[in-house]
Amino acid sequence: MAPEYAMQGIFSVKSDVYSFGVIVLEIVSGRKNNSFHQIEGSLDLVEHVWELWNEGCALEIMDPTLRASCIADQVQRCIHVGLLCVENHAVDRPTIEDVILMLKNETSSVSMPKNPAFITRNSIFDEVETSRSEKLFSSASEITEVQGR
Repeated sequence: MAPEYAMQGIFSVKSDVYSFGVIVLEIVSGRKNNSFHQIEGSLDLVEHVWELWNEGCALEIMDPTLRASCIADQVQRCIHVGLLCVENHAVDRPTIEDVILMLKNETSSVSMPKNPAFITRNSIFDEVETSRSEKLFSSASEITEVQGR
């Protein structure tokens, strides 16, 4: 689920792009996004792929059953496009039309992914929790104690 939808209820076509990116990464890895909890220190599939991408070994995520039948450059391209689709900020994600072009045309240049959504997840939760605490605190200080006559 796109972070802007999960946190703020904002839905757009870029939310679908985010979901598509997660599905691409699930297909390449042969694993569900939620199957990565507590595995190798990663919170989810996106974080795990991002770590491998930064280490220069993104192909390690590939489902072993695909290794013999896939072309490594094409799988690398799918991972690359998948990471672009899961950018933290919706405006940084490609349109679905751009995604199709990137996947169809192996010679076109593709920008480098910036920050997938997981990177700022904790700070988003902290902001929400801080905001919630401030509201509770201000409400508590305004409570009037009622006493009988």
